[in-house]
Amino acid sequence: MKRLFPILVVLSAIFLAYALHLSLGKGTPTDAQQGDVYRIIYYHVPSAWTAFLLFFINFIASIQYLVSAKASTKIAAKWVVIGVGVVGGIACFLPQVQHLLPTGMRPSAVATTVLAIPAFYFVIGKFFPGERLDMLAVTSAEVGVVFCTIVLVTGPIWARPVWGIWWAPGDIRLTSTLVLWLIYVSYLVLRRFSSSAQTQMLAAALAVFGALDVPLVYFSIWFFRTQHPQPVIGGGGSMDPRMLHVLLISWMAFLLFAFLVCWSRFRLEGLHREIEQAHAMESLVGAGVAAKASLPLGRSSS
Repeated sequence: MKRLFPILVVLSAIFLAYALHLSLGKGTPTDAQQGDVYRIIYYHVPSAWTAFLLFFINFIASIQYLVSAKASTKIAAKWVVIGVGVVGGIACFLPQVQHLLPTGMRPSAVATTVLAIPAFYFVIGKFFPGERLDMLAVTSAEVGVVFCTIVLVTGPIWARPVWGIWWAPGDIRLTSTLVLWLIYVSYLVLRRFSSSAQTQMLAAALAVFGALDVPLVYFSIWFFRTQHPQPVIGGGGSMDPRMLHVLLISWMAFLLFAFLVCWSRFRLEGLHREIEQAHAMESLVGAGVAAKASLPLGRSSS
């Protein structure tokens, strides 16, 4: 795996450079209404999608960490996840449920998203057992906050020339995205500064609560009247195939880059915990030696 990392770094650099070239190149058409400022979408949208994926991974890892304390709870959670995947996947094709979906949203896309929950649950549980779940949770949250920050920065940069303002306080998508960012920043602050024995459990519970804001962010422009642009992919929207091609390439580049950052951060987190355990063992051994040295010398029997 260590030999694979430099190769992926090179590929990531190539993908990012190629995506930048396409997004700024003349081969990509200019938006008829917004002009060239629209090109920030090739960084804004892939950053949002990547952040959502990382927060989703954090959500799954946090749930598994919470239920891992008891074997019975862990088994029950597995069956609940399976039930959610089966029932949710079938329900998306029922006419009563399809009627509730936003116009243009395909039931197959919703079903795929629902089925991703058990898929991620079992994959993460297999490859990240025990304490590695908590390591994955904190890693995905940290990198997710970085990409969410990019979303909050690039959004106002686009909004200023298009809307004439940097921020629309009443816009539900903008507000919910900011709340999402604040929740996960609070999660990281809790992990960093709390020394309680229950810190990991409390952080996992906060992560589960924070993940509930992700669907609100995503579906807000379908169910609420907002100043934010309506969806250009799904939901009745449309996009020039050349623009969509560049957008997907940019997302793939961002995903590869996020994977590499998570990989490095995960290894660093593991080393950090090994050092902490070593220091704790040294402290215990030192305390034991000091306690033994302080005992009075016994008298030998005659």
